[in-house]
Amino acid sequence: MQVYQDKLNAFLGKMLDDIGAAMNASLVHLGDKLGLYKALADGGPMTPSELAGRTGTAERYIREWLAAQAASGYVTYDAASGRFSMAPEQATVFADDDSPVFMAALGDIVAATVLDCDKVEDAFRTGRGVGWNKRHPCLFCGTARFFRTSYLHHLVQEWLPALDGVVEKLERGAIVADVGCGHGVSTLLMAEAFPNSRFFGFDAHPGSIEAARKAADAAGVADRATFEIQSAKTFTGDGYDLVCFFDCLHDMGDPVGALKHVRKTIAPDGSLMIIEPFAGDRLEDNLNPVGRIYYAGSTMVCTPTSLDQEVGLALGAQAGEARLREVAKAGGFSQLRRATETPFNMILEARP
Repeated sequence: MQVYQDKLNAFLGKMLDDIGAAMNASLVHLGDKLGLYKALADGGPMTPSELAGRTGTAERYIREWLAAQAASGYVTYDAASGRFSMAPEQATVFADDDSPVFMAALGDIVAATVLDCDKVEDAFRTGRGVGWNKRHPCLFCGTARFFRTSYLHHLVQEWLPALDGVVEKLERGAIVADVGCGHGVSTLLMAEAFPNSRFFGFDAHPGSIEAARKAADAAGVADRATFEIQSAKTFTGDGYDLVCFFDCLHDMGDPVGALKHVRKTIAPDGSLMIIEPFAGDRLEDNLNPVGRIYYAGSTMVCTPTSLDQEVGLALGAQAGEARLREVAKAGGFSQLRRATETPFNMILEARP
């Protein structure tokens, strides 16, 4: 086997970039958790000592953290003054939770996958799953914050209007089920936008439902957004005008069974909205930067979660529209269309 030096050098360069990104993921997590990015964005340029004083942290650690961040291009260093700062583009990604490109929450998710690596290793050997209730808590808050970015900037503005007649129903007063709601980010955004409607969030994870209830109280919408510990196959109520699955159907052990239950509880003219990670139907369609992230998340989180449940269909985070269409049809929904999309999500509308 002949090794070509130029190809080897290019591959080694890629590996150096990847190892640097992997090593710095924990530093992104720390910068987010300790408020370092926000403090630097708000008060920079700063010396390490000044940033440490502003955040109540130890200067020696801050000096090393800032050096790593500057080497990564995540912050900017001015050699003449010895100060560090954040350009507007850097701050938009790391320091502003409401930014449309906020990504610092990924540090929580990456940390959780590393901390749970032994559990997933065992699953590789046995074929068993790793349940959501067995994961490190970083995963729950990280998932909620990461997906909040897309929901905040697309759900009310683009996704709901892309559904047939749904916004009009919500404005008049509709009944909505948010299945697999997690911390209730999507539920609360809809409740804030449509005060005449009632929203019911369901999730099988007790800790997530507790967090969702607290968030509803804090947002002042607990009168129209309530949360219950229920699975996708057991959630209560009927006559729903809209049922939503936000980035969770592929995580379920029995997505067909979940949709069969939806079919029984949805109104005759109701709509089912399925938000799923963007994916093509063939592996080769997804060999790109977005697919790389989603396949990694699917390996470490989504597939183990599904395999821990009954049936364990394990659709994976890159199932693609054709496979999801099969699931919807098996669940009793004869009509399914792609209502809209973003680079990260497919928004599917299904009807009985």
